[in-house]
Amino acid sequence: MIPIVQCMGLTKTYGGKLALNQINLNLEPGRIIGLLGPNGSGKTTLIKIMNDLLEPTAGEILIAGEKPGIDTKYRISYLPERTYLHSGMKVIEMVRYFEDFYPDFRVDRAFDMLHRLQIPPNERLKNLSKGTKEKVQLILVMSRDAQLYILDEPIAGVDPASRDYILHTIVSNYNRNATILLSTHLISDVESILDEVIFIKYGNIILHAPANEIRRREGKTIDRFFREVFAC
Repeated sequence: MIPIVQCMGLTKTYGGKLALNQINLNLEPGRIIGLLGPNGSGKTTLIKIMNDLLEPTAGEILIAGEKPGIDTKYRISYLPERTYLHSGMKVIEMVRYFEDFYPDFRVDRAFDMLHRLQIPPNERLKNLSKGTKEKVQLILVMSRDAQLYILDEPIAGVDPASRDYILHTIVSNYNRNATILLSTHLISDVESILDEVIFIKYGNIILHAPANEIRRREGKTIDRFFREVFAC
């Protein structure tokens, strides 16, 4: 089976500053993977290259065996850290927009999640709270039957009471043959759903291992181990 993501010597520099340093990485289908590291570690750069928003300086990246481009965008469902939704649109208009744009978009799934989170479809985005806007964006992303879901800080702006439901939404509403790459600082909230963990620091992958293997080997939670590894 072809890995959903293959990075081979992937390198990115900005004005001579190294952001990614010859990364070699394979992500297999059917896994929920945590991409973890402090600010400035290279997480967002890696995510943007996967989404064809940045070009690597050197090396190669393949998405399901293809170079990033128009075709791979239909394989990836991407949740950026900052909202890109038009504030003047109604929620239902965003649902219809995604339905028209993505052949794999599941309208029934979107409306079910909106109902469960008590988000009115006819409300304009500008009238919603920051947390609710982020919920809407997550619903749109998770309503696709994509091969790769890339979620950048999906619960950062959400109240603690909603985090469990959102994590349940992530786990229960994606294609089981797909991969979820989840970048977050709230490790203790998400580690129970992770199959694998990637630690990245200064543009280098310093760890890529199954979550259960780390817990067994280190005798501690992923959150505790992360704090020790990245302690200043």
